[in-house]
Amino acid sequence: MKKLLTAALLLAALLSASAQEKEVKTGWNFGVLPCATYSVDNGLQYGAFGDIYNYGDGNTYPDPLHKISWEVSHFTKGKTRLYLAYDSKYLIPNMRVNASVTYVNDPMFNFWGFNGTSALQNYNVWGNKGLDDTKPAFPASINYYGMGRKMFRALANVQGRLADHLNWAAGMNFWNWQISDMRESPKNAETGKGLYDTNVTLYKRYQEIGAIKADEADGGNALELNAGLVYDTRDIEAAPNHGIWAEAYLNSNVIGARYMKACVYFRNYIDIPIHIKAGDPVFAYRLAWQQTIAGETPFYMIQNVPLLVQRNMISEGFGSSNTIRGIRENRILTEGFAWVNAELRVKLVNFKLANQFFYIAVNPFFDAGVVTKEYRPEYFTNVLNQIDPKLALLGQDTRIYDPARKGDIVYSAGAGLKVAMNQNFIVSVEMAKCLYKPLDAGLWLGIGINYQF
Repeated sequence: MKKLLTAALLLAALLSASAQEKEVKTGWNFGVLPCATYSVDNGLQYGAFGDIYNYGDGNTYPDPLHKISWEVSHFTKGKTRLYLAYDSKYLIPNMRVNASVTYVNDPMFNFWGFNGTSALQNYNVWGNKGLDDTKPAFPASINYYGMGRKMFRALANVQGRLADHLNWAAGMNFWNWQISDMRESPKNAETGKGLYDTNVTLYKRYQEIGAIKADEADGGNALELNAGLVYDTRDIEAAPNHGIWAEAYLNSNVIGARYMKACVYFRNYIDIPIHIKAGDPVFAYRLAWQQTIAGETPFYMIQNVPLLVQRNMISEGFGSSNTIRGIRENRILTEGFAWVNAELRVKLVNFKLANQFFYIAVNPFFDAGVVTKEYRPEYFTNVLNQIDPKLALLGQDTRIYDPARKGDIVYSAGAGLKVAMNQNFIVSVEMAKCLYKPLDAGLWLGIGINYQF
């Protein structure tokens, strides 16, 4: 990364003179990149993703008139992602329209249990390592934290003006989930069965104790309705220099298992008047809270983080790039969670290349969060000191729950590198480390698009 940054700075120095002209884009603009990322959860990703912008005559720049986002990708651990989204504040006068369609097929999804800090994991079991971290601890047929998951989502949200900077918001999200045992490939050539023993998984263990109910273990449908208020004074949406972006709304499921969530997000972007040539640094922070206030969320929806405007393809957590960077994807599954993200965004240089406007920035950050409402804790009362009987035969201490950790704060720190084109298409590389030891899984790397918030 150091070599990449050095090369970018040298190139920018050669081109900086042209960056002094007024930055305006008109017409259609395309940002396309290959998917070439890696994560410990999903393996190597390959495919393509991008954004398409229409700036019209440039009067709204850097905000586009219309934005289309898309992704087609696959991961070496089996996950497939398809995504198409549209966003515009100008399609309908005085209204904002945001819509998307998403399909994700993950035959080797990692399920870590409920309630985050109280859910115990054994990374020796996950990585099939002995206590000395070198040799296999048990047969390769064990993938204790594995399950299969398919998701289809279609959503549409609209916002309309109430007063200056204040909007009403309403929307609808349809979900279809298909949950199963692992559906890994290839199969065993002799038996025709999968390589993994699907009877030895945490997913099965939760079904045995009743924490995952029989009528939801295979998935289901949800139709969520959103309604609330949005206050927005940002100067630029993709990477604000100053302003406030706050949302408060209710999210309710109206088919199947009924529930209602309250969601409150407050984001503040503060300009620091140091007057660096590339632009003033910005201190940005987000205070967020989401909690089920009526009913009970079904198992297959518990990871959802409902949003009025999608900044990224996946809006779920808690953990990884959308909420607490540095911990595993969906490591914290719970009915209520509060978190804070804080980062310093510093533009190092800006320049013009191939008739496009670029800047390079860094963003050191700190994230923290805490469970505010547990999910089905009553089902773990009788198994607090038990370990999975099958893993016990292999000498692994795999207790699944510890209520003493309730209320522990999870926190992490890291830094990111951003390369932005025309203020909107922002490629992001972030590295983080979880500083709460029980959830620490080593160095975390996230590669994608956009700032987190």
